Amino acid sequence: MVEFTTEPFELDTFPPHAVAARKVVDEAGLDVAVGPFGTGAEGEADRILDAVSKLLRESLDAGATRISVQVSVLAEGEPGAGAEAGSAAGEGGTP
Repeated sequence: MVEFTTEPFELDTFPPHAVAARKVVDEAGLDVAVGPFGTGAEGEADRILDAVSKLLRESLDAGATRISVQVSVLAEGEPGAGAEAGSAAGEGGTP
């Protein structure tokens, strides 16, 4: 599981860096949960690691000035904390 937040924050709209981050996790086929302060995504370890690398590059290219990332290993069948903890809306405006 990965949780991430992109900055700078935008309260009125989703900035390009947040849109880029969300697009990466969606295209990776991860289960995404958007919350008020970041986004959480769950999936297979290889998909998560590939997505994190791409997310960093593409979000920075789209104008992010800071990206906070936390990767957690969950036991199979364990409910993801990302669903409650993650979110894109507050994540620098990540949709």
